[in-house]
Amino acid sequence: MRRLIALALTSVLMTMSVGPLSAAVLVEVTELIAHPDHYDHQVVTVSGRVTNYQLATNRDGQPAFGFLLQDTAGTVKVVGLGKADVREGDYVVVEGIFSRLRQAGRAIVYNEIKATSVQSMTKMNPDLVG
Repeated sequence: MRRLIALALTSVLMTMSVGPLSAAVLVEVTELIAHPDHYDHQVVTVSGRVTNYQLATNRDGQPAFGFLLQDTAGTVKVVGLGKADVREGDYVVVEGIFSRLRQAGRAIVYNEIKATSVQSMTKMNPDLVG
């Protein structure tokens, strides 16, 4: 099932314009976690299911969001400015800059993507997700 979704997503990304998403190669969350140094500070495109979706406001008063992106074998944190048009449980494609670690005050955040684009798969092609 995971391979079928990945193949369908790759096909969709390569054949249609989906807003700001580029036709980048889809990377599995498992690959990011297994080789974080390879992808550190690189633009990545990943897919998965949204969990723990939260809205916030940054220090400058701008709206921001964060959520966990899960696939069948791993989880990464996704953060971004603005509002993502997604809901808890949605399957999405995220494009952004991956960081293997980031200092956030006294805390260290591992495996995070600063999103430049978040697109719901059902809005790209409703037939992809049942």
